[in-house]
Amino acid sequence: MSALTRAVADIEHRTPVHRDRAIDGLRALALLAVPTGHWLLGGFTLDSAGALHNASPLSSFPGFAPAGWFLQMLGIFFLVGGYASVLSFRRRKGSTAQWLKGRVARLGRPVLGVTAVWAAMIPVLSALGVSHDTLRTGSTLVIQPLWFVGVYVGVTALTPYCVRAAGTLGGWAAAPLLAVVALVDFLRYGPYADSMPSWISVVNILPGWMFAYQLGVSWGEKRIGRRGGWLLFGGGALLFAVLLVVFHYPASMVGVPGEARTNSHPPSLLVLALAAAQSGAAVLLRDRIADWLKKPALWAPVVVVNLSAMTILCWHQTAMLAAAVPASFAGRVPGLTTAPDTLAWIGERLAWMPVFAVLLVLIARYARGFEAPWTKATKARRAAAGLLAAGFAVFALGLA
Repeated sequence: MSALTRAVADIEHRTPVHRDRAIDGLRALALLAVPTGHWLLGGFTLDSAGALHNASPLSSFPGFAPAGWFLQMLGIFFLVGGYASVLSFRRRKGSTAQWLKGRVARLGRPVLGVTAVWAAMIPVLSALGVSHDTLRTGSTLVIQPLWFVGVYVGVTALTPYCVRAAGTLGGWAAAPLLAVVALVDFLRYGPYADSMPSWISVVNILPGWMFAYQLGVSWGEKRIGRRGGWLLFGGGALLFAVLLVVFHYPASMVGVPGEARTNSHPPSLLVLALAAAQSGAAVLLRDRIADWLKKPALWAPVVVVNLSAMTILCWHQTAMLAAAVPASFAGRVPGLTTAPDTLAWIGERLAWMPVFAVLLVLIARYARGFEAPWTKATKARRAAAGLLAAGFAVFALGLA
């Protein structure tokens, strides 16, 4: 305990006085919601050949959908991302292109690392007897969260335009993005849905996820205050309720196998309503969160999570698979390889959560190296990592 106490005190001592603890706390909360949600809602089934296949408890228990309203915190993540990006953009010493290159490199290195490692692991695991179907399932889970990085890079590249929009429209700069998503939803779900092309939903990807990012930029530019926070919270909550009750949007914030409609891929208006309510709550609670995090014992875990942000995002599915794949050789392991179709499974899965967390910590000890600049990597090694990553993407997306 003395070593832990010293570590906590050291983190507190190293924290700059001007550090915005509330923003870091919100980012940590959003980050931890990602593995929590995937570990709780990402079940498996075991076929007669012993291969793992993805399954969701939401298929059997749609009443658990409201849990996703609290675990789906990408709105907060994009909000905080926009806030932090505009501050970083204002402090940049080089050109906009140099600033963007640095941001993209920080996001890209961990993604390249996890995909390259998995590409190298696949033939090894296959030689050890892991079935092709299990490898395909695992690869799909690993690459699934990484879509976020591509979207986030695209949104980050638009930061200069978001800053201009915030300067012109203030807190209302995100309203046109909301209007675009509302229009697309009307076209794909309204009276003209049958005559609309299937690709029209893709239009929602950029404005849908950029909405909260733009709110964050406006917040960082001090164009959203407590009045705006109340408007976002109340308006978002009201729109969310209307979409559910009147327009019968799916209650689940994540895709459910067998359901024709999904809210998140691409984002529907319900996602933006939730993001607005969450963003409003974040604005209103900011000072209180900052006060809580003045306590060193609460602040230290927030720092650790933030320093491992991309590692958590990239490797948390691997941590779950590190338990599930070996278990598949043993047959039916409750809460791990059994179908998520009973209430008992929920309790069993909760019991596995600490195991997944420990495995993630062990993996992170080595995987965090991918987040640091690859100063010692030669061009040949970087090229090899790129080729491995591309090969893994092809395999995971079912293109080979």
